[in-house]
Amino acid sequence: MATPDGKSSSAGSGHRRLVRHPSEHATATGIYGIIVGSAVLASSHAETAVAIDVAVLVTLLIYWAAERYSRLVAARIHDGARPSWVQVRRELTSGWEFVTASALPLVVLLLTRLAGASLDTAVLAALWCSTLLLCLSGWEIGASGRLSRAERFGVALVAGLFGVAMIVLKSLLH
Repeated sequence: MATPDGKSSSAGSGHRRLVRHPSEHATATGIYGIIVGSAVLASSHAETAVAIDVAVLVTLLIYWAAERYSRLVAARIHDGARPSWVQVRRELTSGWEFVTASALPLVVLLLTRLAGASLDTAVLAALWCSTLLLCLSGWEIGASGRLSRAERFGVALVAGLFGVAMIVLKSLLH
């Protein structure tokens, strides 16, 4: 549904709140966070669901901090001056979509395990959840009506293939 300013609203589309963020950069950051989180899920050799969740969260936080740090260092290199406190605060309060976008798959992991599934099955459920989120992100690309249904399906398929790649990786590693 389009708003008066031509943008797509989230009314009637609950999945959009899961994959769309306030800006293009934030949405891209969330998608990348899901992919990185999935890679940790797929490659973790932890023995409990909680340990895997912690490994994913710690990894995402390290990657988030590294990106924020690299942005501040790059600003110093290119500007030739120390970043202002405003710039530092802006960097430290942005990009959290990288971490938070993986919340649903991590909850799926814990709930599936608590429901009695094996750890491998719970990880697969979390990876399928991540894959679904990636597909929804791909589908959402054409939400403004600029892509045909076939194009939207193609973009969703490509996005989902990142998740499928992680599922294949997990199968090969374990």
